This record gives sequence, structure tokens and C-alpha cells, in this order.
Amino acid sequence: MLFSHISDLHLGLIQYGLKERENDIYNSFKQSIDISIKDHVDFVIFSGDIFHTPNTTGTAMIHLANELRLLKNNNIESFFILGEHDISRIRSTPIPFVYNNLGFSRYIGNGKPIYYKDIMLTGFDKIRKNEMSYYEKKFNEVNLIASRYSGHKILVMHQAINEINKFSGELNSTDLPNNFTYYAMGHLHDRYIKKWNHLHGPISYPGSIELTSSEGVKNTKKGFCEVDASKKEVEVNWIKLDTRPQMSFSVSYDELSTSIHEIVKKINNYYLKPIVELKITGKKIENDVIQKHISEIFKCALLCFWKIMENHEDYGATIYNDKPVSVDEELLKLAIKSTNEEIAKFAINELLPLLSINNLEEAQILISENYTKFKSNNDTSNRIK
Repeated sequence: MLFSHISDLHLGLIQYGLKERENDIYNSFKQSIDISIKDHVDFVIFSGDIFHTPNTTGTAMIHLANELRLLKNNNIESFFILGEHDISRIRSTPIPFVYNNLGFSRYIGNGKPIYYKDIMLTGFDKIRKNEMSYYEKKFNEVNLIASRYSGHKILVMHQAINEINKFSGELNSTDLPNNFTYYAMGHLHDRYIKKWNHLHGPISYPGSIELTSSEGVKNTKKGFCEVDASKKEVEVNWIKLDTRPQMSFSVSYDELSTSIHEIVKKINNYYLKPIVELKITGKKIENDVIQKHISEIFKCALLCFWKIMENHEDYGATIYNDKPVSVDEELLKLAIKSTNEEIAKFAINELLPLLSINNLEEAQILISENYTKFKSNNDTSNRIK
């Protein structure tokens, strides 16, 4: 028994406003499906954030339909849950439900177990942190069912685990139902696979299939998981996808010409034009001089960013850390310094994504939903003082 676990597709994202970046995501998605078919998987799991926005484009919908139909034509079932990018806060039916109703894919995000080829599958759509207490009972119910089933049991969720990422985390690994043999997770865009003794199977984040806006520019690998469930313990194989290169270079202003010559030599070797970021350090930096020198990079790169690095005690090392988990998390660290943690997480993790796509209507609804709660918490805090 072999299945694919694919997460955080973000179909429809047009990063930097470039059609090439939109197509990069479609190409990565097609690769993951083609590889799954070639490897004769029995089924595919999508663990949330299928689309980048709830009101996605027709192009994104067609690409998903084509790949799901291809799976069906090869007798491969697929199962999905919803991430926060799939769920509209305005009362409307999430678009992925269309594929469930047409029989292209099966929705399993309501916590009700289903059984397919001797495997039990169940999942939960994205749960907000303030909803976790409501789901404790549901976790216990599904855990009891899993304990009584002798075959493999898969739990699909779109949540961050505190032990893995303390800034985005919404629950601890000990909060999860412990009787599942594979935890098909989504939400974190970096690959992470770990087995804890208190869980019967590994927690697996395949990561996103392409770099998204929140991750910044970095040289990293993207892919998905193929999982062998033919033995008592599952075996997880992470498969790399062929994605557009993205590279960040730190260069000295005094050695700009030499450094750019070396960068051009390096990026000329790629058949897909890379995305390049330059972090420039030095004194008496002139923007016109930089622009003149980096014009050579533009000839062989899809896009080139550059920024002047300033030695600032408070922010320089934090914002431009060699390997931040994501831009959103660096913003969250700064926000926590200036306000309380709960409000900071609300602003960065929930409100900012809606504002970044100009979804003002849903942002207003979100603010209205949380205004009373935060006001009440603040009043209580003031009384304690």
C-alpha cells in the first residue's frame, strides 16, 4: 500500500505579480501528480491550502480539476481537508467542495472516519487556536475509534505543532489523538518529519510544493511525501520537485563588480531563470551605482531584488537572519515585543494574510468576531493591575 501526501499547494498564487510564478506552482503540482501516477500510488492526500485564496481564479480551478481527473483516470482516489487559505469567513461553500460533489476527490475534514483499502482516514479542517477546546472531545472520539482498528490509521490536519514551531504553533504534539500510525500535516511550509514516543506514528510535514511570498527568497528544496503503508510501521520517502531556483547572496558594496560577475556565472547554468536577492553591506552606498552593476543579473534572472543592510543593534540580525522560518514569523517576533502574544498572533497569522490579498470584507468580519474577546481580555488585565 503506497500513498502520496501533498500539502500547501497554494494554486492561484501569482507571486510578485508574475505569470511565470503562477505557472511554477501549477508545474510543481503537475510533477507531484505525474510522479504519484508513475509510482502507482493507491491514493493521494491533500492536507490543506489547496488554493491560495478562497475566491480563487478559474485558471487555478481548472488546473486542479485536470490533475484530479488524471488521478481518477488512473484509478487513484484522493482525499482532502481545508486549510485557512481555502476557508472563507463569509458564509459560503468552499470551492474544493465542488470536486467532492463531482466525485473527483473526497472531503475528509469533518472528523468522521472513512475506510479505503484497509486504511482508516479522517481529518480536521484548519482549527483556530481559540477553537481548540471545542475539538478536544472530537479528538477523544476519533482516538477511541482508531484504537479499535487494527490497520493503519491516518489523521490529516492543517495545524502547526508548538514543539516544531513555537511562533506558529497552535497545539502540542501531546494534544493530538495518539492512536494514529501516520499524521499527514499541513500549514508549515518547510519539510519536517519526526516520530515521538507518545504517538504511534510519525508527524509528517512535506512542506509547500513551491516557495510562497511568506518564505522570502532562499535556496531550498520543495517536494512531497510518498508513504509505504505495507508494513506495521509506515516508511516515509520525501520526493524533491524540480522548482525554479531562488538564491540570496550577501555582497560587499566595495566588491560589487567582482561579486556580481561571479553570481552571473553561477546563475547562467540554470535552464529556469532564477530569482535572486542581493544583501549589500558597506558605507556611502549609492543606489545608482548598484543599479548599474546589477543590470547584468537582470539578463539571466527572472527577478532580482536588492536591499542595503544596515548594522542595527535591535533589528538587523533578526530581520535578516540567515535562515528565518518565514517572513511572517519574523514579523510576529517584532509584534510580540510591542504588544501581547495573543494579539500579535491574531494580527500576523490571521489578519495580515487577508489584508495582503486586499480581502477587506473578510478582514472586517474577522476583526468584528475578535473585538469583544480582546476588549474583554484587556479590561480584565487592567482590573488586575
